[in-house]
Amino acid sequence: MSTSPSVIPPPLLDVRDLRVHFPIYSGLLRRKTGVFKAVDGVSFTVQAGKTVGLVGESGSGKTTIGRTLVKLIQATSGEALWEGEDILPMSEKNFFHLRRRIQYIFQDPFGSLNPRMTVGSIIGEALEIHFPELDSEERDARVDSLLKRVGLKSEMMRRFPHEFSGGQRQRIGIARALAVEPELLICDEPVSALDVSVQAQIVNLLQDLQEELGVALLFIAHDLAVVEHISDSVLVLHHGKIVESGPSQEVLENPRDSYTRELLAAVPRLD
Repeated sequence: MSTSPSVIPPPLLDVRDLRVHFPIYSGLLRRKTGVFKAVDGVSFTVQAGKTVGLVGESGSGKTTIGRTLVKLIQATSGEALWEGEDILPMSEKNFFHLRRRIQYIFQDPFGSLNPRMTVGSIIGEALEIHFPELDSEERDARVDSLLKRVGLKSEMMRRFPHEFSGGQRQRIGIARALAVEPELLICDEPVSALDVSVQAQIVNLLQDLQEELGVALLFIAHDLAVVEHISDSVLVLHHGKIVESGPSQEVLENPRDSYTRELLAAVPRLD
């Protein structure tokens, strides 16, 4: 009896030939003298429920890609298709309905949390914007559930960001992102500012949440050891271009590009 080949579903996100160029100005009159090509012709896809690792050294353009996909930076050209719909030319008003589905976790958890707001208000604000039908009791119950889901205690919702450690603040950032039930989390160096022991806890938390909720991850990092641990596939970015891509194990065990080999050689290893 013949079996039909498995059908690969269309990607959740399909990025095509993305370019982000910044003008260079110089002189007293601030005339445009050139262009800095931060991202230069990048294409990749993210499947639902999968993790794509985007790796490269500082200045390679990986954070620019992440921020462009949530419209914090304007693209120069290219497409970013979300279920077939190009999000790059959308106005803020038209993109609003997708903000809930695409969430961003910042590198610096303290800088992304309002110091004047309690944790409950920070997470509750996202619920108030995207789920206005919830009353205050229902919002508080949802915040309580989210804090527990990321390994924090209920009573912490009345505290302020400065009262937490770096790892706890990153958990708060993750809880805020999860509050609106996203389908894609763009994780921008989410563990690079944390101690090594805490890094593993956050990476394991993201993996557990992905397994539980089925959320896709675009995991941006410069640490290949972390990327290898969490990613299904890897994109290696150098000077705004993807120089190598493929399944994580294949890329990191048998790198074809010299830049990938250099990155691997820089990873500390215990003999």
